[in-house]
Amino acid sequence: MKQVLVGLAFLGIIGSLASALVFMMQRGQTDETDDTRRASRMVKALAVRVGVSVLLFVCILIAWKLGYIQPTGLPAGR
Repeated sequence: MKQVLVGLAFLGIIGSLASALVFMMQRGQTDETDDTRRASRMVKALAVRVGVSVLLFVCILIAWKLGYIQPTGLPAGR
């Protein structure tokens, strides 16, 4: 179950990043309001990506502190 939740969070992060790319690459007309609307949608998509990333990191830390997940015991840096 944990792997499914983490996988869904990663898919959400990638999906939000992809939608921000689409908003950035869209060619608008010369209308200035269209550009600001597109930029606003891109900023919102990137904010969602950052929020989901931070939430995932905090959830992993909490799960580790509560003992739901354990480190693998592999030595670091070798």
